[in-house]
Amino acid sequence: MEIRKLDLDGVAEITPAKFGDARGFFSETFSRKRFEEAGLVTEWVQDNQSVSAEKSVLRGLHFQVAPFAQDKLVRVLKGSIFDVAVDIRKGSPTFGRWVSCVLSAKAWNQLLIPKGFAHGFLTLEPEAEVFYKVSAAYAPECDRAIRWDDPRIAIDWPLEGAQPILSGKDQKAPLLSETTGEFAF
Repeated sequence: MEIRKLDLDGVAEITPAKFGDARGFFSETFSRKRFEEAGLVTEWVQDNQSVSAEKSVLRGLHFQVAPFAQDKLVRVLKGSIFDVAVDIRKGSPTFGRWVSCVLSAKAWNQLLIPKGFAHGFLTLEPEAEVFYKVSAAYAPECDRAIRWDDPRIAIDWPLEGAQPILSGKDQKAPLLSETTGEFAF
């Protein structure tokens, strides 16, 4: 398992080893022991899966607040996505900054996003299938979002001139400056 720390504290790209032969392959996509040895989150309580039928589906920027704040471990089973984490911890030296990673079934990589970060992704091809683990159950009363195109964050989404396909919730999401600072550094 290869672990590459990204420019925001706690965010990491993880690439599990893949062992293949004529029958196909085997991969250990999560190991509590290996994660603990690397100082990474190991307490997962729920798995989620989504399929986006079209290219340019944009989901996010999402997060949950306490007591159901979530760490996430995101991977792609089919297709590819541009995956983003945004630091939303008030007082953090990297507050409002973002990092990205292209996740794909072919690259077999994952993105670890800790509590205190908003998460979003853009599908780079049709029928993208995303699977992710979370450290707290979904709680609608704790569910929050930030605008995908917040000029303060200025994410360089690879839309290639396309308009993103958004949910109603994501169309109405507030700016980062309009959030109440639920996470402190």
